[in-house]
Amino acid sequence: MKSSSESFVRRVRSRLDELSTTERQLADFLLEFPGELASYAGNELAQLAGVSPSTVSRFIRRLGYENYEEARRQVRQEQEIGSPLLQGGSATARHLKSVAAHFQHSQANLADTFDRLSDAMMGEISRAIAAAPQVLVFGSRSSYAFAMYLRWQIIQVLPRVVAIPGPGETVAEYTAGLGERDCVIVFGTRRQTAQMERVLEAAHRAGARIVYISDQASPDFAGATWSLQCQCRGPGPLDNHVAVMALCDLLSTMVIEAAGSAGRKRMAAVEQGHEELADFD
Repeated sequence: MKSSSESFVRRVRSRLDELSTTERQLADFLLEFPGELASYAGNELAQLAGVSPSTVSRFIRRLGYENYEEARRQVRQEQEIGSPLLQGGSATARHLKSVAAHFQHSQANLADTFDRLSDAMMGEISRAIAAAPQVLVFGSRSSYAFAMYLRWQIIQVLPRVVAIPGPGETVAEYTAGLGERDCVIVFGTRRQTAQMERVLEAAHRAGARIVYISDQASPDFAGATWSLQCQCRGPGPLDNHVAVMALCDLLSTMVIEAAGSAGRKRMAAVEQGHEELADFD
């Protein structure tokens, strides 16, 4: 059998030249909707692809799997990791243009996420951020945008907020000086790089306060001071990050309030600087 490290889609692509006409028909279908393998039994998949059940069996063996269930398990594992290609099926694809479907998912994700939050916890987090000598914000891949957005919002009232690492910089150049009152905000929505784990571990070793914002498909970090999980299910192949952005808005608003008069003075100075420098003219 082939190495389990080889993805299902890669197995299919590597065998395209060896396939019969009907097997190629099945391969073309699965390359477009590989997630269907996890959702349907072999005879159901055959019907969806317009081939016979025996074609499905031959195709699966040709890929190097012992049986259909073994291939199905691998696809399910790859779905859990978060590959967008495996998230949407052929049935889902027919509804991707539905405005109502996206709206309903967004509503459900917001409700699920905010049901897990409390005023007490969010107040504690925002006060810790506002009082921190320095605040480091980290996110990679899709989480990078969230990190930059949150930093952009709270830097209006806090002067010591840095998104790490900058171009050409290393994480260690920032984590080396962390103290117990510092805050490290880490966005960890799924399919993160190994760098995120190194940031979390370094912050934990330094004793800094860690705000870990992830989704329900991502593993938790036991060393986090506060762990906030967002529901990010989407109606199609991509995650829906409405709840993450809403959480950023909530946290920013509460941090601005927690910053008090010092934060208001900084905000006023920033606005005055905009006028003097004609930033928006």
